[in-house]
Amino acid sequence: MKNITKSIIALFAVLAFSCSSDDVEDRPVITAQDAPVLTAPEGANSYVLAIENAANQVERFVWTSANFGQSVAINYEVQLDVAGNDFANARSLGSVIGANQLSVSVETLNNAATGVGALPFEQTQFEVRVKASVNDTFEPIYSNVSTIAITPYVAVIPKLYLVGAPQAYYGVGAWTPENGIEMRHIGTTTTKVYEAYVKVAGGEGFKFIGGLNWDNGNYGTIGGAQDGNLKNAGDSGDIKVAETDGPGLYYVWVDIDNLKYKAVKMNWGIIGDSTPGGWAGETAMTYDFANNKFNISTPLTAGALKFRSSNTGLTAFPGQANNEWKFAVGVSNPTVVYDTNAGNFPITAGTFNIGLTVNFDGTAVVEGL
Repeated sequence: MKNITKSIIALFAVLAFSCSSDDVEDRPVITAQDAPVLTAPEGANSYVLAIENAANQVERFVWTSANFGQSVAINYEVQLDVAGNDFANARSLGSVIGANQLSVSVETLNNAATGVGALPFEQTQFEVRVKASVNDTFEPIYSNVSTIAITPYVAVIPKLYLVGAPQAYYGVGAWTPENGIEMRHIGTTTTKVYEAYVKVAGGEGFKFIGGLNWDNGNYGTIGGAQDGNLKNAGDSGDIKVAETDGPGLYYVWVDIDNLKYKAVKMNWGIIGDSTPGGWAGETAMTYDFANNKFNISTPLTAGALKFRSSNTGLTAFPGQANNEWKFAVGVSNPTVVYDTNAGNFPITAGTFNIGLTVNFDGTAVVEGL
């Protein structure tokens, strides 16, 4: 019985040794032989990305198959980094197993580009390649490198602030960048266009800054010329919109993308079938500079009215259609000067002392109705 047991144990040992040897001999030898070749994009492609197209395909990356000497499942990953960085900070645009192409969305490419330090709205050169790998045990192989240019967007538009003498009218110290007054963004998600409604005295100047200091954008005139052109530099000059037309409430429009600005002194009045001029034109209000308020005392008939600044709406601002009703105040919540769908104020007959205050951000306060 002991001899039988020993024989069985010996037989299992031989079988185990035999299977182990065969497994080692039959194991496939995986060696990197041929790297993938990135065929599309071929190079020198340029992509200007926009948030409106975030979900759309921006590019389909295509490559030839890698060869590891055996029929194995190969993982392909498309990588991106800033040109010249030798992929030290490579970002993945996605990966596939066994396929030879990858569809990449605008959002994915934008996130990768900004993730490695690309500045929004500025073109940067990048390199892309394909990484082919089997598993963590074996060294991956890489394709050729293709160079592309990407202009990314930013979902949150940078803020713009006004700093200068007019700050004193809004409860903060003049020329204090840490108290810069934020302007209203009126561009798209990819354009830096802003507006403000600013009380300015003759000879007073101001500038625009990109942050609450002088280091993040210092936008002013070029050589002091009041011609609507801006430059971003420490020696840029003050913008003095009231030098010609005098003290008043100014609509200030700024296009940082194209380094342009424009300003117009606002004239406000009442208009409607209850007003002396009817709907044909505004009955002018008087501006009280000290209190930053437009006033009028006048009899009104039963009907309706609005406040309007047609001279501002009919001024040509780049990229904006002229419209005499573009700046008007009606019944809206909140009350603002740029809601073209606001309703009319209902009026019963009588004599009214009416006041209109337009704040820096375009919100409005109506008194006396």
